[in-house]
Amino acid sequence: MKKIRKTNLGPAYLLLVVIVFLPQGAACGENALNQHPEGFVALFNGKDLTGWKGLLSSPYDNPVKRAKLSPEELAKEQAKADKSMREHWKVEDGILKFDGKGFSLATLRDYEDFELLVDWKIVNPRGDSGIYLRGTPQVQIWDPDQHKIGSGGLYNNQKNPSKPAMIADNPIGQWNAFRIRMVAERVTVHLNGKLIVNKVVLENYWDRSQPIFPSGQIELQCHGNPIHFRNIYIREIPRDEGPRGLTEEEKAAGFVSLFNGKDLTGWVGDTDGYVAKDGRIICQKGGNVYAKDEYSDFIFRFEFKLTPGANNGLGIRTSLNVDAAYQGMEIQILDDTADQYKKLRPYQYHGSIYGVVPVIRGCQKPVGQWNCQEVMARGGQIRVTLNGGIVVDADISQITETMDHRPHPGLHREKGHIGFLGHGSQLEFRNIRIKQLN
Repeated sequence: MKKIRKTNLGPAYLLLVVIVFLPQGAACGENALNQHPEGFVALFNGKDLTGWKGLLSSPYDNPVKRAKLSPEELAKEQAKADKSMREHWKVEDGILKFDGKGFSLATLRDYEDFELLVDWKIVNPRGDSGIYLRGTPQVQIWDPDQHKIGSGGLYNNQKNPSKPAMIADNPIGQWNAFRIRMVAERVTVHLNGKLIVNKVVLENYWDRSQPIFPSGQIELQCHGNPIHFRNIYIREIPRDEGPRGLTEEEKAAGFVSLFNGKDLTGWVGDTDGYVAKDGRIICQKGGNVYAKDEYSDFIFRFEFKLTPGANNGLGIRTSLNVDAAYQGMEIQILDDTADQYKKLRPYQYHGSIYGVVPVIRGCQKPVGQWNCQEVMARGGQIRVTLNGGIVVDADISQITETMDHRPHPGLHREKGHIGFLGHGSQLEFRNIRIKQLN
């Protein structure tokens, strides 16, 4: 990939969060500041809706049905959902406020195992809301005077316990604090410092014959009532299932593996800079390594794990032995949280089409964890999905001037190689597969 050039511009998209620390499970007072426990990252920045999207309306609030939408249908539905989000979800004085008239809010990306902190406040009597885990209902929020079992239970469970161990709610109009831990199928909930759900299996509401989804978005539920949220933080609990083969779904869809997990058979270029080990391609010295065949329209999936400051890229539709960022197209692979990258331009962050199309940030996992990425190229349409969140969706056929104001003669190439573009940083790739669309 192309090395990051120094720039005199200030930091792009720099997120500043005022942080202090609350003891575990402590309830938040009316004047509590945003708090940032060690090891957690903010899901809500206290200023705007960055990192969130509108939840699609029924029937596509159902993850199973949503997954069947074509990319074009999904983009259309998402645009409608985001419009509704902007109309009914507002940020005021560090508080995320829902007016009760729209639909739910969802994280841009998916999560697997995690610990979630979130403060919530019911505004009016008879208020009703909840927290969806991996897109599935729900950790219940409601008026404890109306529902005498209290908030925090796994309301939609039928076989496993659905009620909290006790009523731990504060009165209507006061803040409450959830600490929710989800590992595999089991959920633990503390409300205002009290353990009310202990390692209970969350059932799959959408298909009760199946276990809960292995990953999915987190949702703040609307239920026709105003509700407020703040201090939303998450700590991901790494789950490493190791390299795997194609799933049955991928086989049926026509995906094939581009890496045999043992050696670099089928790859060309600077293969001396990479090594195959234990189902991974490890970039050690860098250089560009490419799948030997050329592709035009495709869906390319891979997983990557960064080291601090790692700098690489994904070249697509490129010739061999050229600067793929300009003679082809480069999807940035980068630890853009590193100090040396504080002054990046929007088209240089991870997932961007380098120099050409900026990226929506907030979907990359912390350094040292495995990320799942998908790149779809269909004609001029380029879509990049990172950990379940769409971060780039652009029609490059409409681009006549690039953001970096440099020539990109390969931008509109219709066919070429796919490869990893290293600059000496160590990082790893695995589960590399492709589906041709033509």
